[in-house]
Amino acid sequence: MKIDIPTEITFDATLRGNDLTFTTTWGLFSPRTIDAGTQLLIEWMEINDGDICLDLGCGYGALGITMAKCSKNTDIYMVDKDFVAVDYAQKNIVLNNLQNCQVMLSNGFSHLPEMKFDVIVSNLPANVGKELLQILFGDAKRYLKQNGKIFVVTISGLREFIKRHFMEIFGNYRKVKQRNTHTVAMATFI
Repeated sequence: MKIDIPTEITFDATLRGNDLTFTTTWGLFSPRTIDAGTQLLIEWMEINDGDICLDLGCGYGALGITMAKCSKNTDIYMVDKDFVAVDYAQKNIVLNNLQNCQVMLSNGFSHLPEMKFDVIVSNLPANVGKELLQILFGDAKRYLKQNGKIFVVTISGLREFIKRHFMEIFGNYRKVKQRNTHTVAMATFI
């Protein structure tokens, strides 16, 4: 007996008061719904009208698309190292009728043009290794404007690691919100 599994998944989500639709596929992170960590970060990230923002490791685009919907005057850049994720993020930008987003294939910051961001957000995967996280934080500092902010969500088990490295790299750390499984943290480039 053959089981019929669709290759694409479409679902709706209300994020920060915006009704959004996402198309995803198997192999992308959390393809059937917005995961708890991403939802927590969406609730607590801070963006202002006119900010230039980066969704680092965008997947199919939940963070970046939500930021773009929250402020039409905000420029959103979305990057991922997975070409399938980039393809679906682009599809979701079109699906949600957004003009203030662009998505690029990039391993972290490696293929970004020289520019500075007001806000960088990322749902950091727990299994990429601490060395890569340290590299990403150092790169984020170089890409932030003065007083720019980085917001990350991680599993709560990485909370102390994030705190220690934000203090080391940025000289500051703020635990924005913690729930049982995830923690949102923020640092400012001063």
